[in-house]
Amino acid sequence: MGHIIEAAALRRAFGGHPAVDGLDLEVAAGEVFGLLGPNGAGKTTTIRMLATLLPPGSGTARVCGFDVVRAAGEVRRRIGYVMQNVSPMGYYLLTGREKAEIEASLYHVPRRQVKARVAEALDLVGLAAHADRLVQEYSGGMQKRLDLACGLLHRPELLILDEPTLGLDVQSRHRVWDHVRDLSREGTTVLLATNYMDEADRLCDRLTIIDHGRRVAGGTPAALKDELGVTSLDEVFLRHTGRALREETV
Repeated sequence: MGHIIEAAALRRAFGGHPAVDGLDLEVAAGEVFGLLGPNGAGKTTTIRMLATLLPPGSGTARVCGFDVVRAAGEVRRRIGYVMQNVSPMGYYLLTGREKAEIEASLYHVPRRQVKARVAEALDLVGLAAHADRLVQEYSGGMQKRLDLACGLLHRPELLILDEPTLGLDVQSRHRVWDHVRDLSREGTTVLLATNYMDEADRLCDRLTIIDHGRRVAGGTPAALKDELGVTSLDEVFLRHTGRALREETV
């Protein structure tokens, strides 16, 4: 199985403070890979470098076989990226369908395929019945699912999710989890950044825990727990970082 992401000695600093500090990362095709860490650990900076939104200070990264600096355009054509925040306010006066159609044009989906792709993506995330409602009428969970649908319009090889269930209620979180599982079964590679331990335990095939921009542990959820003789990833995280996270069990 080939690697969708290959990063070596990846670094990025802001104002002399290292946000990512020599990170190595390998993500295999078809897996759900978790990037775990508390706020400020370097998850979002790592993701932005992999998504070509931020150049690395040093080190190298290849995504879908292309260098993120020298072939940024090729990388962008092959990835979907769902950010932490829901849709900007400018989209609120559009319907869900209209927002998705605009996003499809930004992803260069062929014009003759836009309507079918939008309908398919909205149906996948359970929004087909709400496609013609204004985005401003959507709940937070529905807006997150709409963003997920938009990230799927061009059928990316890699879908990057930056804390996709942050702030959602239990029911909405379960729906997003179901969609991620479905995508994985269909062969989409998913890079999931989260600080919810239960989310990582249920979804991730493998994961890396980072703290202060560095890798402190990695492996399958089961192996990480077995190695330390503990029963939850929250305990694994505490042992490796000295910091506890609130585990939202559902």
